[in-house]
Amino acid sequence: MSSVRRFFVEKIGRETALTGEEYSHAKNVLRLGVGDEVVLLDGSGKEYDAVVARAEKGALLCNVVGERPGDKECATPVRLLAGALKGDKTELVVQKATELGVSEIGIFLSRYSSAYMNENKLERLNKVAREAAKQCLRSRAPQISFYGDFKSALESCEGYENKLFACEFAKASDADLSSLAGACALVVGSEGGFSEEEFEQARSLGFAGVTLGKRILRAETAAIAFTSVVMFALGELR
Repeated sequence: MSSVRRFFVEKIGRETALTGEEYSHAKNVLRLGVGDEVVLLDGSGKEYDAVVARAEKGALLCNVVGERPGDKECATPVRLLAGALKGDKTELVVQKATELGVSEIGIFLSRYSSAYMNENKLERLNKVAREAAKQCLRSRAPQISFYGDFKSALESCEGYENKLFACEFAKASDADLSSLAGACALVVGSEGGFSEEEFEQARSLGFAGVTLGKRILRAETAAIAFTSVVMFALGELR
């Protein structure tokens, strides 16, 4: 893990301010001060080397001294759609999917979902994604979106070359995961799984059913395992 601390900021300038939670973490937890080196991230894919120049109330002002492209992002876009899960399991899925390199994450409600979402939960998921991105040295954090209905979630994947639907009652896979190439959209359900009607709806929108083996996996296990298999097939874990 890099010894130089990394922080997300909204906008990069010659002098860039760390504010809000990033400031609090830098100042009160890490005890950073004038002269300390940091890496700033604005979500553009670039990384900015900077030095803390001065401290103000509620802000650390950093002088940017260099920039470079991040080299940890996946070459191929992967979008994960996951059903909302109970407790903190959705956070686990977001954290691990971010570490594995997904570019976008959508959380949805479907017929058998028993969890719920609100603005506070969505902001918490985005925070989890940012923290995971910093930990694994990514230069971007995937944006987390929420879909209150299943159809909207499926329609958000228009344009992806591979649209894959993990289905617990599929007898065989309609797609060969070992030969994947191109942008991928993955769908995994909540604890209650999917209905036959939802599976057919996905197929009508171009999704191929995929089986994840003979055993029934927990929803969070399925999301992480499915993403891992796809990333390996795309060459990201080699």
